[in-house]
Amino acid sequence: MGFTVGEHSARHMRRIVRTFLARWDMAELTDPAELALTELVANVVRHVPDRHCSLLILRRPGGLRVEVTDRYPRPVRKMGGGGDELTEGGRGLLLVEAVTDRWGTVPMPGGKTVWFECDAKPGSALPTM
Repeated sequence: MGFTVGEHSARHMRRIVRTFLARWDMAELTDPAELALTELVANVVRHVPDRHCSLLILRRPGGLRVEVTDRYPRPVRKMGGGGDELTEGGRGLLLVEAVTDRWGTVPMPGGKTVWFECDAKPGSALPTM
């Protein structure tokens, strides 16, 4: 799905993710997925001049993968140990790292994809498609 996002777009995208997770019986992933998605959308609003992005939500065996693709070629910087915790930028990605099982970036011609994955806890139901 392609979107031009604004200050309140994350709320609508969280609802989409929540709906999919409920349908897939993975509601335990709602909080981390919503929080990580909010941060990725906020980065688009903050850094991408045209604020256009696409959202891909994938059910994986054992969990969820979410991808946000934009046309801003600047890579996402992961803050290392030298980052100042009080600086304005970079904390959102630390949060994504803290609440997801994996995340990363994939450079693409004319842009990039930032993705994260959340693993379902053992015993969670994964219905067949």
